[in-house]
Amino acid sequence: MYVVTGATGKFGTLAVEGLVNQVPVEQIAVVVRDPAKAARFGELGVEVRKGDYSDSASLKDAFREGDRVLFVSGSEVGQRVPQHKAVIDAAKAAGVALLAYTSVLGGPAADFELAREHQITERYLIDSGVPYALLRNGWYHEVYTEALGQSVANGGLLTSAAEGSRVASAARADYAAAGVAVLTGEGHEGAEYELSGDEAWSLEEFAAEVSRVIGKEFPVNRVTPEAHRGILESVGLPPTLAPVIAGIDDAISRGLLAGTSGDLSRLIGRPTTPIADAIAQGAKNL
Repeated sequence: MYVVTGATGKFGTLAVEGLVNQVPVEQIAVVVRDPAKAARFGELGVEVRKGDYSDSASLKDAFREGDRVLFVSGSEVGQRVPQHKAVIDAAKAAGVALLAYTSVLGGPAADFELAREHQITERYLIDSGVPYALLRNGWYHEVYTEALGQSVANGGLLTSAAEGSRVASAARADYAAAGVAVLTGEGHEGAEYELSGDEAWSLEEFAAEVSRVIGKEFPVNRVTPEAHRGILESVGLPPTLAPVIAGIDDAISRGLLAGTSGDLSRLIGRPTTPIADAIAQGAKNL
C-alpha cells in the first residue's frame, strides 16, 4: 500500500490526489487523526486508517508490513520530536518497506530553530533501521502568497531578512509531487534530497511582482529581528513561537533557504512552479 500520513492537511491532500492519479485507488491508504475528515478519500475507495501522532496507541494499527509511507511532518512546533518518534516506532514495528519523511532544507546544516525537531527526527529515523528517504523541503511559495491579502492590507511585506536576501521556494504542490514520486518510484532508499525551487528570488523582486499584479505599490517593510518578534507576538503568536518564526528571516539573510540543487525538478520531471505563478494565484483572492 501507498500510505500518506496527515492526509487531511494541505500537503497531505495534494499527495493523496497525486497518488490517485498514478496508482490504483485500492492500493492507497491514509493515516489521519480524525477519520471523519477523510470521508471524501474513503468515498474514492482509499483506505482510511486512524492514527494520531500524539497517541502512540492509535498508531499501532496505522501501518502494515510492506507499506510505502509518506510521513508528513507534524505541524505542532515544540511537540514534534515525541510525535515523530511515535510514528517511526510504529512504522518499524509494522515492518514498512519505506518511510519518506518531509524534513527541512539543509538537514543537519540548517542551524535555525525551526530545523531542530527535523534534525532530531532525521537522526532517529536513520538510527531506527527503517528503510527511509529524506525529503528536505525548502520554503513554500504559499508562506507568502496565502497571506498576500493580509500583507496588502498591512501595507507591504513585513520582514527582518536583509536586503537582497534570496529564497528558492517552490509550490506546495511541487513538494507533494516529489513525495509521490519517491513513494511510487524505485531506488530511493537511503536517499537524502535537498528540495527547492529552480530559481531563487529576492524579497524585492517578490514585492515588485506583487506591485505589478495588483496595480499599486507593495513595498518591503524591513524591521529589526527584535521588532519582528514583537510584532508577531502582538498579533497573537506565542512568545515561544515568535522567535522561531522570526528566526526564519535570519536564516534567509544568511542564504540558508536559497539553495537550488535541482533535486526537486528532477524528481517531479518538470520545472518547479515560478513564484510569479503563485503570486498571480494568490492575487485572485484579493
